[in-house]
Amino acid sequence: MSIANSTRDVHVEEIVDVEHRSWLNMKEVPAWFISLGVHLLILFVLASITRITLLDSEHAIISSIEELDDNVFKLDPTIQDVVGSAGDTEILAPSMAAAPVSAKEQQEALKDQLENDIETPEPVFDDNLTQPAQEELTAAVEVTGETDRPGGVAGAIDRLTLEIAAAVKEKKLLVVWLFDVSPSVSQRRNEIADRFENVYKQLGILEAAENESSLKTAVAAFGATTQFVTKDPVSDVKEVVSQIRSIKEDTSGDENVFAAVNQVSKRWLSYKRSSRRNMMVIVVTDEAGTDAVQNLEETILLTKRNGIKCYVVGNASPFGQQEVVIQFPIEPGIEVPAVQQSGPETVLPERIKLPFWGQSDYDIRQISSGYGPYALTRLCAETNGIYFITEDTSPNFEAADMRDYHPDYISIRDYERMLTQNMAKQALVRTAAATRLSDRRLPQPTLEFPANTDNVLRQAITEAQKPVSQLSYGLNELQVMLEQGLKDRKKITEPRWRANYDLALGRVLANQARAHGYNTILAEMKSNPKVFETKGNNAWRLVAAKDARSSPTVRKLEKQAMELLNGVIDEHPGTPWSYLAAKELEKPLGWKWQEMKLNLDNSGNRVRTPNPRFEEEQRKRNEALRKRGVSPNKPLKI
Repeated sequence: MSIANSTRDVHVEEIVDVEHRSWLNMKEVPAWFISLGVHLLILFVLASITRITLLDSEHAIISSIEELDDNVFKLDPTIQDVVGSAGDTEILAPSMAAAPVSAKEQQEALKDQLENDIETPEPVFDDNLTQPAQEELTAAVEVTGETDRPGGVAGAIDRLTLEIAAAVKEKKLLVVWLFDVSPSVSQRRNEIADRFENVYKQLGILEAAENESSLKTAVAAFGATTQFVTKDPVSDVKEVVSQIRSIKEDTSGDENVFAAVNQVSKRWLSYKRSSRRNMMVIVVTDEAGTDAVQNLEETILLTKRNGIKCYVVGNASPFGQQEVVIQFPIEPGIEVPAVQQSGPETVLPERIKLPFWGQSDYDIRQISSGYGPYALTRLCAETNGIYFITEDTSPNFEAADMRDYHPDYISIRDYERMLTQNMAKQALVRTAAATRLSDRRLPQPTLEFPANTDNVLRQAITEAQKPVSQLSYGLNELQVMLEQGLKDRKKITEPRWRANYDLALGRVLANQARAHGYNTILAEMKSNPKVFETKGNNAWRLVAAKDARSSPTVRKLEKQAMELLNGVIDEHPGTPWSYLAAKELEKPLGWKWQEMKLNLDNSGNRVRTPNPRFEEEQRKRNEALRKRGVSPNKPLKI
């Protein structure tokens, strides 16, 4: 109790003592406290003065910039050489090859603000020619490094006009037109020649092009060798037009486009440097070129190092294939099948080559990849140019749906290294290559069987069973090759590679199920021939159907195939992979017999009715091919 009272007494005394003190009693305030207050007051006054001074200074700075002489902002020409289109800053890394340069528009706008303070005089238009607005011509088109679809050859030339205009505004320019001499490109060459003068007339309205030396043009052509159509760069485009039309065709089938780009770059490199010019090479072709393996990397290195932009006016690559078959006119009214090597869109084909049983696969072989061929597209991408698709196969696909599926625009060496790092990718490419070997091609099964007698039917079935064993063995081999990479499939992150692998394995399994069912139903018919229900029918046809009597092995294959193919359809809508997966599942994986009538002789051979018109057309076609020195039994190479 005494401890508590004592404590309470102490607290009371302290409180009373504090209440007797007053903070207004200056005599008891320490000297340091008074000094602190004075200094704080002085700092407050100084801060107020500084704030007023800064506000005045901001107005002074803005005013001084507006009064500065324009010459202060003119760029040093030596610096322009480094940062212009001839410098390293314009070069895209391979990983950025398919992406537009988003900051370029801001750079152009800033440069215009700094260098072009004087208003541009009004351009003079020719009433006889429709001219685009000057702003449209001088604006940089922000799709460099991409594949673009400008709307045919005419659209490509209009877009190239904009590219030339933007480049010649920045600096003097040398444009080298490099034409493919293949017969299939003759129409494209003439179409460009028809528009050539219009192109340069449009460029003539630019202030930068009023001096004729600001834009020079050279023309070359390529096939097996390179021809220099113009000895030196010229300013007179009328002379250029006549020389384009005089280019002679080359039917050798060799198209060494990368060697040609290399040669024209080296030939006019000293001219580019001495006259301090930018330089662009415009390749006009319809194929992929035959010398990519030998010359691509060297050509990319040369053009990138010297700031030479490369553009291509070409065709879309067929999806996952090197070649596409077209109908080519060799004489008026006479067309023949011709092979164009216009792909693939990747370093190596990544799509397996399998037939679609019971379906026409002509449209499948012609399917578009949505991109140009790998080597030419990569050349454009690496040099900050554009690959213009002027002609496409069908069906084709929306660019928006294909945006995430661009090929790997990396070097061939890096591509090979990538394959070694993922067994699924490596297995896919090896399997795709195996399906293209002439001695490994899988046979197309017979689906129609004459049956005017049971013996005829059995003989037909026996003959059909022979290639089926080869087919089953080949499909099983492809399945084993693909499944070697199954463990690494989950490591694949790129949508394109996932779609490629799943589609390939799904199609192989689907064909395996069909082959097993095909062999089973043939064996049943051979041992116990069916009887026709309709009088007059004399043959059987196998058609796709759901087979409820299939074995457990076939049902397992069907289930796996459908899971993979439906997964491709769901995960990759609007793409070639989804299209092909749906095509594979368009018909059931089993079989059933359907009776029919054929025109047969007593031995079961088909009797074909002569068609005089067809035979005459075939005779004329063969004669036209012989004149060209081409065998009628082989597709024409163009």
